Amino acid sequence: MEKFIGIKTVYAKPMSKLDYNIYRGWDIPKDENGSDEGYLIEYVDGGQSNHPNHSGYISWSPKDVFDNAYRLTTGMTFGLAIEAIKKGHKVARKGWNGKNMWICYMSGMELPQYSTQGTSRKVNDRTAKLIGRDTPLVTLPYIAMWTADQKWLPGWLASQTDMLSEDWEIIG
Repeated sequence: MEKFIGIKTVYAKPMSKLDYNIYRGWDIPKDENGSDEGYLIEYVDGGQSNHPNHSGYISWSPKDVFDNAYRLTTGMTFGLAIEAIKKGHKVARKGWNGKNMWICYMSGMELPQYSTQGTSRKVNDRTAKLIGRDTPLVTLPYIAMWTADQKWLPGWLASQTDMLSEDWEIIG
């Protein structure tokens, strides 16, 4: 077998194994302990709903397994913040002084050359002056920031403090 590491965004609620089985309308197997602590987990980033009260797939996890796999989306490390933005979330540091600041992941894109006829998405004239009117534009992925003064900053770079802080949180 190969080794994997997982990054998922889930909703979770503490629930014993017995309470989970009751919630699902199941009998608990005779060889299982209903008082085992754990969590009802709802996976919201894939999987068909398997319960009428949930839009995502639900399951139960033992407490120790859950605690070793998941953290709250407040108080995250920079590494988890990067994983969150790659999944489409906006993240911010609780310790940032500016209000309403956040970062996000911008995927790469390709635009046809400026001289292309009949398309609304193409290299603009400002960029064409620099790269040439007949050159298509290929951008690489980057991290952008929405600044405290409501300006877009493409290519944001983290400071040492940002990278070592554990006050990152998902904000959207």
